Amino acid sequence: MRRKLLPVLAVLVLAATALAAVPAFARDAGSGRSVEAVDGTVQVPEPTAKAMRYYRSGVWIWWFSKLWSLAVPGLILFSGLSARMRSLVRRIFPGWWMVVTGYMVLYVLLTFVIELPIAYYLGYARQHAYGLSNQTFGKWFGDSFKGMFITLIAVVLFAWIPWLIIKKSPRRWWLYSGLSAVPFLFFVILVTPIWVAPRFNDFGPMKDKALETQILRLAERAGIEGGRVFEVDKSVDTKAVNAYVSGFMDTKRIVLWDTIIEKLEPDELLFVMGHEMGHYVLKHVISTILFFSLLIMVALYGIHRSAGGLIERYRTRFGFREISDVLFKIWRAGHPLLGERIDFCNAYRPWETGEPLRYADRFSP
Repeated sequence: MRRKLLPVLAVLVLAATALAAVPAFARDAGSGRSVEAVDGTVQVPEPTAKAMRYYRSGVWIWWFSKLWSLAVPGLILFSGLSARMRSLVRRIFPGWWMVVTGYMVLYVLLTFVIELPIAYYLGYARQHAYGLSNQTFGKWFGDSFKGMFITLIAVVLFAWIPWLIIKKSPRRWWLYSGLSAVPFLFFVILVTPIWVAPRFNDFGPMKDKALETQILRLAERAGIEGGRVFEVDKSVDTKAVNAYVSGFMDTKRIVLWDTIIEKLEPDELLFVMGHEMGHYVLKHVISTILFFSLLIMVALYGIHRSAGGLIERYRTRFGFREISDVLFKIWRAGHPLLGERIDFCNAYRPWETGEPLRYADRFSP
């Protein structure tokens, strides 16, 4: 009695986790000018009323997005639409692989249409309303379809794996699915810099060769060797600033948006790059992948324990009897707040007390 709705849920959880994990360290290079006091400390900048409106509305939007991400699949499931989609695909395609893939393609297309108005508000209208975007509607719309197309490719390549695991091991599918999340997320991090990100913006060599030399020298001190520096044309989309280090092995790269190069002085830019390289040196991406893989495993085990009773109770409405039938700060912020960072920098003076520097062993002199 336990096997039916999970291929969809497992793939969605894996994909959502991957998307959440990968950009977590690539969103954070924004900064405002701070004022230095007479004693040399830096004062936390006072936020404007507009900035506070953006932040507070963002908190509500974050909560709404979490509830919405549960409400849409729930509506599709409890309305019986999921079962009707499954039946439609079964009439068209032979074989379990085609049924699973066809169902997931329908699901992606349906949710894309349902969520398009909200995506428009969050990704286009709201950003323009707060003066954070240069993006034309055509560029936004085109990028949205590119994202959907990439999702469809991932579905065709991977959607059948959780279904097959459930079918082959109905008792331990949650364990094997959780373990499979580790190589899946590593694969996402491997291919995103070289195959996905360039589909949305132009990546080219640094125009300022002197600055590139300084960045590479900083990377060498941090033990990041063999990486390439890319300047990405993000000014066509946004007025925000960003920089990050991504990939691993032969795909590792240092990426700077052209907006951050334009708005920050070289020493400020090198400070930001030191922060981003710190994520790489301290293996934050790897630890995040392992954490979320464990979290996925726990969530799937919870589904494994509860799905049988849920399906038994609502099987008429669901339209299936088995799972294998196709079918705040810690959580929202990836980094400390700006004020907390400034306070830390003001207070962090181990050389005055003879204490060793934190992470000093990570850098060459």
